[in-house]
Amino acid sequence: MVLPTTLPPTVFTQTLLQLPILATFIGLLGGTIADATSRRQLQTKSRQDWILDLTGLWVQGILVPFLQVSLMLPLWQFLLPAQQHCWQLPLLPTLLLSFVIVDYAYYWNHRWLHRALWSVHQVHHTVTQMDVLGTSRNTLWTSLLIVYLWIHPLCLYLLAHPIGYLLGVSLTAALDLWRHSQWTIAPNTWLYRCLAGWLILPQDHAWHHSPDVAECNYGANLKLWDRLHGTYYACDRSPPAIGLSIPLTLTQKLLFPCR
Repeated sequence: MVLPTTLPPTVFTQTLLQLPILATFIGLLGGTIADATSRRQLQTKSRQDWILDLTGLWVQGILVPFLQVSLMLPLWQFLLPAQQHCWQLPLLPTLLLSFVIVDYAYYWNHRWLHRALWSVHQVHHTVTQMDVLGTSRNTLWTSLLIVYLWIHPLCLYLLAHPIGYLLGVSLTAALDLWRHSQWTIAPNTWLYRCLAGWLILPQDHAWHHSPDVAECNYGANLKLWDRLHGTYYACDRSPPAIGLSIPLTLTQKLLFPCR
């Protein structure tokens, strides 16, 4: 495949690897619409929730990748002009850098959002049903506080061969969509036995959104970090209810949730 001459290879590859994320989103949304129970849940979603979810998906799916390419990559080039492509790493270590090391950074980033910046992050926890549309529910500017915006462009700038890192980014994003969906894995199945010991599943993340269990399951990909720091809550089934009700208007949720 010949790369377009108008795009750096990293930008082109990053754009290409958005396709599995888009396919995951379409598949999960299509499954939700096809399932009668899930479709009824979508029909009961309020107008305010629809606006929050769709604007959040636009920010995370379009605006953030645009900012990473147009703003953050040039910023790192300005700050670190001599370090571009200085990390000569093979594919597997770059994949692990994205899927494991950055995942650990996100774990602490997520805990920080719950502690120091809960007034901002609380909007994400107004989701009352697990569906793929609620994955990115947030204020319009909360993504600026999430480590992915900053660290992904830095690693892509430093890595000489970023394909493995980008594969990890795409896999993490696809898992994030699935983790926020209602498509849990039934216990006592071979797939559950293969994944439940190490991967954050939708039912694990649902407990993170439960009002009945506080301060648990912060990880994005791996359960290791929650187990290591005593924040893991184990249950093979989803909680009976999720979500918080906060007395804010739509405008406040979008722009000023800390008021």
